Amino acid sequence: MIPSVRSAYNKDFTESKYEAFLADIDSMYNHKVTFRVAETPVFVGRGFKEKLIKASDDIIDFLTKEDLVKLTEKAIPANLIVPNETDHTLFLALDFAVVKEDGELEPKLIEMQGFPSLFGWQDVIAEKYRTYFTVPPELQSHFGLSSSNYREKLKRALLNGHKPENVILLEIDPIKQNTSIDFLITKDITGIEPVHIGDVIREDKKLFYLKDGVKIHIKRIYNRVIFDELLKRDDLMSSSYNLTDNVDVEWAGHPNWFYRISKYTMPLIKSKYIPECKFLSEYEEFPKDLENYVLKPLFSFSGSGVIFNITENDLTSISNEQRYEFMLQRKVQYEPVVQAPDGGMVKVELRMLFIWENGELRPQLMTNLARLSRGEMIGVKFNMNKTWVGGSVAFFEE
Repeated sequence: MIPSVRSAYNKDFTESKYEAFLADIDSMYNHKVTFRVAETPVFVGRGFKEKLIKASDDIIDFLTKEDLVKLTEKAIPANLIVPNETDHTLFLALDFAVVKEDGELEPKLIEMQGFPSLFGWQDVIAEKYRTYFTVPPELQSHFGLSSSNYREKLKRALLNGHKPENVILLEIDPIKQNTSIDFLITKDITGIEPVHIGDVIREDKKLFYLKDGVKIHIKRIYNRVIFDELLKRDDLMSSSYNLTDNVDVEWAGHPNWFYRISKYTMPLIKSKYIPECKFLSEYEEFPKDLENYVLKPLFSFSGSGVIFNITENDLTSISNEQRYEFMLQRKVQYEPVVQAPDGGMVKVELRMLFIWENGELRPQLMTNLARLSRGEMIGVKFNMNKTWVGGSVAFFEE
């Protein structure tokens, strides 16, 4: 999106550099990255950066409302409420599609979540792109932060004054997860151990984990567990500790905010940067042009249950009692904006990543994540056997 930078990058790009780039990443922790890393970052000009910040501010204005908790009280499934909720989310991720309206590139919100993303990985991958490819030094992936300052702020937010051994990164089989590289980087930055939820030991209201045979008190949890995945694991429901237990522990990312700031929240916010979306239960009559909408279950993760080509039968088959669990969202048309060396154009989605520390009035924009696609939609299944697609990062003009 900065033509001169794109041209220089593509001219300098070689497959051998890309292979060395990937090999370096896999060698860092002797751990192969299991998702596709794109051949290129995204280069974002100042004008579009300002639009992304304005779009984010519109959403944050809503999230800082005093009655937010009341407005989102139905967002959390009753059986999944976790005690000791924090006053606000610690993490915020806003996913924007790059679209074209009236001849201008614009960001459009696709998803939002009050849940952590790849904060550790995004710092590392940005530096790796700089090492192997042509990235102008004046372009930055973080916002007003050097890499060292960024890491220090992330460490402070996760530890909150505790010793690293008393804080854990909680996940289901963390090293088997697709995002495990981020957990290893986070441990390197903070000293926080990734711990399988089934290995947590509960004694009354205290939690412990074993490290080298020693039982260590857990005082704070950096939560990466998604309830959708947890509920599929019958073997974990009888564990010593369940996520909904009332225990004496701090949360670095309280699980309730995963639901409060989510697809459920989108219909409540009015902004030109949010496509038309409405709870299914609010419709007296469904739109006639269903081909322009997508049906989304509110309580699902990673695109599961989404219907892109809706029929009226899809909607009428949902009972009145279940319609509050779905929303209709107007489709957006991704605009291909990244020129690949083979002449093809690539679509982009940008995730703006925030941390909202205690005592701060608003979340702080920290970094970003980019996803590139040549398929109909963003995502692995739409980009099989394609190049210049996958996970990446954007570098922004100051």
